[in-house]
Amino acid sequence: MPIPPLSEEQLQDARAAAARARRERATIKAKVRAGELTVGDVLDLAAGDDIIAHIRVVDLLKSVSRVGPKRAEVLMERFDIASGRRLRGLGRHQIAALKKEFS
Repeated sequence: MPIPPLSEEQLQDARAAAARARRERATIKAKVRAGELTVGDVLDLAAGDDIIAHIRVVDLLKSVSRVGPKRAEVLMERFDIASGRRLRGLGRHQIAALKKEFS
């Protein structure tokens, strides 16, 4: 089934909503980087917030102090998390392992 064409107003609304979502996700990652939130806090928030739930796990890990691309990759492999996985797609054991690692 093809996507119905959107009016210009609907397109502008969709673009604005997408921009708000990107800003909110960036704010959450900045708070993690600053130490205001922990990985566990973000995982808890993601359970009830669709926008936060769309953050990629690897991006969240790289936001943590002293975690760069290599360590994030190692952690993802150790907890058996696919590279493109988002917070919403994590299983309970993966969530528990991440919380334990960063508690």
